[in-house]
Parts: sequence; C-alpha cells; structure tokens
Amino acid sequence: MPVRRLDLGYFIRPASETGGLQPRVEPVLAYLVQHDHGLILFDSGIGTADPETEAHYRPRRRDLQDALSAAGVALDDISLVANCHLHFDHCGGNPLLGGKPILVQDVELATARSGDYTFDELIDFPAASYEEFAGEAEVWPGVWIIPTPGHTQGHQSLVLRQADGTVILAGQAHDFASHFASDQLARQAALHGVEQPLPAYQHWLERLADFDPRRVLFAHDCSVWEPSQSTF
Repeated sequence: MPVRRLDLGYFIRPASETGGLQPRVEPVLAYLVQHDHGLILFDSGIGTADPETEAHYRPRRRDLQDALSAAGVALDDISLVANCHLHFDHCGGNPLLGGKPILVQDVELATARSGDYTFDELIDFPAASYEEFAGEAEVWPGVWIIPTPGHTQGHQSLVLRQADGTVILAGQAHDFASHFASDQLARQAALHGVEQPLPAYQHWLERLADFDPRRVLFAHDCSVWEPSQSTF
C-alpha cells in the first residue's frame, strides 16, 4: 500500500495565530494511497476563498491535477476521497472529483453545512457524493477511518496497515510532528505512573496506539513522526 505525498502549495499563518511574534509559512500536503482496491486521495488542497480569507492567509496553490500528473495519476484514476476535515485548505480539490465517494464524519459534514465554517461551493458541488461515518470504520481491507477530534469536532485520520508497519495520515490532528511526539511522551509518562501534574493529551491516542504506528504523516508539516526505536 504505497503512500505518495503531494505538495499542493502553502499559506502564511499570521502571527496572531502562531502564538509568537512572527508569521509562519505552512505547507499544504495531501497523500495518495495505492491499494489493491484502487487509489485513495487524502485531502485535496486549497480551495477558492473570499477576498478577506485570501488576504488573511495569502495562499499559494498548486493545481491538484498538476500534482497528480507529476505522480503519474489522473483525476479519473481516483477511487475514494477522504478529507481529514472540511476547512478550505483541505477540501479545495473536491469539486474536481464529483461522483467519487468522499469519506467524512457525519458531524463534520453537518458542521460544514451549518455556515460560517468553510465555503459552500467546496461542499455541495455538482455530483458531490458523501459517505458519512459516525465513528471509526474499516473502509477497505487494512484501511481504517479513525475519528481524531480536536482541531475540529469531526476531524478524522486514515490508518493504513502496511507490510512494514502501520502508517497514519493524521491530517491536522496535530499541527506538527513534534506536537504529536510530545503527546505520545505525555501518554507514556501517564502509563508509567509518573506523578501529576502531566500534560494532557488527546484520548484518541490510545486508539491509534492499538495500531502500533511506525510512521505518522501530517497535513501542514513535512516532518514524519517515527517511534524512538526506529532503525534508520
């Protein structure tokens, strides 16, 4: 089940959102998963936004069709689409994939349709076809959708059982690999009975740990998390 990263551009997160004094340039990454049943696209890039959002984030887009072509793939080759969530920088290419099943948590789709969350034309476009989940599911053999709420209530990650270990496409469950690593250590400290106070961590890390991940990849960080015992 090979996984290929797609570079779909970047945006500038303003200093008001970074917790620091400087803005930060963040990549927008999608992933192409080759499975015996077909090709899965996890996230689809930066969508069209209103002038206010454009000025706030100053996005630079890479066309989804160009990125797929560089990977030797066409839009028609995609079998399934999964979005970690439906903000405009994760589902922007979905309208190009009308008729393809889009895997989404039901709460995420309901929130996206409620207004003041994303852009309507990225959600309800011609031939939009959603497959809604209320929790986790094995969608193809070895391919799991796992809810990872936090950034949004309906955020989800894609878990891929590989011959050389499980790969998790974590989207924006954590902004950075280093944040995921910190939460993993906090979980380990709690399991080891270290005295409180300890940092809090997301409860769904317990479920992800059941899959014994070997690699975790993210939507806005090129770094890859691997367990500390990995061989290089």
